[in-house]
Amino acid sequence: MPRRVDVTLGESEREVLERWARRPRSAQALALRCRIVPAAAEGAPSKEIAERLGCTTQTAGRRRGRFARRGIDGLHDEPTPGQPRKIGDEDVERVIVKTPEEQPADAAHWPTRQMAEATGLGQTAISRIWRAFGLKPHRSEHFKLSPDPQFVDKVRDIVGLYLNPPEAAVVLCVDEKSQIQALERSAPVLPLLPGVPERQTHDYVRNGTRRPLRRPRGRLGERHGRDDAAPPGGGVPQVPEPDRALGARGSRGPRGARQLLHP
Repeated sequence: MPRRVDVTLGESEREVLERWARRPRSAQALALRCRIVPAAAEGAPSKEIAERLGCTTQTAGRRRGRFARRGIDGLHDEPTPGQPRKIGDEDVERVIVKTPEEQPADAAHWPTRQMAEATGLGQTAISRIWRAFGLKPHRSEHFKLSPDPQFVDKVRDIVGLYLNPPEAAVVLCVDEKSQIQALERSAPVLPLLPGVPERQTHDYVRNGTRRPLRRPRGRLGERHGRDDAAPPGGGVPQVPEPDRALGARGSRGPRGARQLLHP
């Protein structure tokens, strides 16, 4: 019959064990070990502790011996060796470098299947490497850089027209044809980095498009404006001066909308 191991428990260690045993977020296995040790320190045999706490005698004896040898650290599980790595650091580095610096021939970004075929690794391994280093090639963020010092004020004026248009006014917006692929952005694309998605401008270079700008004059039944070709940089042509007679009727719109009608 194996000799029973005596356990000596200090006051600070007892407080830690009681706190861990009562804590709601403690694992059930750790809470059980925290109850075994104080019972062992009182001199109870392992068989009695097992019957009291609903565990096996071997578990009570093993936790008693580990605490006697290692103290609080003996309550935690020892790391297991597990299966050795099959993917080396060179393979991981190859995936990390290839993801942001290269692009597949028939796609805008790397899917896990194509990256697995290109590198000779498994699809699950590619997903784990991307998650570990924060690589998300399927995501992209957009930004806008404008050299116009009044860009913010103009945006507020235009948004104000949509949110609270002037009385008896019609606000029309004609967008471009849908499903047009943006091949050339108006600013360089910021590449994908670990933890940072790809960033690009929301607008792109429009070749061969025209921008008709028309402003109806309600009382006279006339149209004023022009048909401008799109600038090479994708900028917006100057809007014709608004009709003062149309704005003289009054408006309940926001301040930005009134500024467009009364420059």
